[in-house]
Amino acid sequence: MASKNFKKLLKKYLSIKGLDIVVYLEDGAIIELNKNRVLVKNEIIVRDKNNRELRIDISHIKSVELYAA
Repeated sequence: MASKNFKKLLKKYLSIKGLDIVVYLEDGAIIELNKNRVLVKNEIIVRDKNNRELRIDISHIKSVELYAA
């Protein structure tokens, strides 16, 4: 389970629209989050250009990289 500090920081960074965020999952998947993202409970919810929804459980996150856009 993700720590409360990690969740708090993640929520803060997800709200900053000027940040590009890349999420590395435990299964090796790499997901670049677009600007249309939100943290709901223990999931990052991302909507793409076609309004399809992707849910990422934060317990599956291995690491996160942040880039100033």
